[in-house]
Amino acid sequence: MRLMANLLGAAAVLLFIVSATAQTKPDFSGRWTSEPEPAATSPGGVGQAGTAREGEGRRSGGGRRVRIGDMGSGWGSTITITQDAGRLTVEYAFFARGDMQPPLKFVYALDGSETKNSVMMGRGIQVQMSRTAWEGDKLVITTAHNFENPSDGQPMKVEVKQTLSLESPTSLIVETTRSGVLGGPSSTTRTVYRKF
Repeated sequence: MRLMANLLGAAAVLLFIVSATAQTKPDFSGRWTSEPEPAATSPGGVGQAGTAREGEGRRSGGGRRVRIGDMGSGWGSTITITQDAGRLTVEYAFFARGDMQPPLKFVYALDGSETKNSVMMGRGIQVQMSRTAWEGDKLVITTAHNFENPSDGQPMKVEVKQTLSLESPTSLIVETTRSGVLGGPSSTTRTVYRKF
């Protein structure tokens, strides 16, 4: 009888630990919009093909001036995130309204398995391979971007790491670290999104 009580007690403790661990993972779901200017946390962001000079910029789809040297989260200023037990989906409008293009959509498996997202951009389809990992209450998405070196045609890879955390139920932080491209330094940006 005593053995049965001990086994039931141990099972109850184990069930409590498993359920408490499962509940500690934050839910990033919602519609989010970034604050006006993402803050750079380290120097070195380079523009497309490394050609941008400091202060140079372009107009975003919404007409807002974006500094090329500071690429923010990489997802745009307004994003929609949906999350369930198995995956996280990020969706945002990249193209202007007149472009007749659907929003970009990226799906990431939350179990750490590799996911592939294909995006039609510029000269063709870009394939991105991603993996996720939980670091406490932060979700880290590591994505490999393959491209061709413009000077010699050799294949190259750039790694982008996006770390998502909730500062509050209405404040999402995305810290994005990009490895250096074509000999340039790596860079990290911090983008604050507010839920609306």
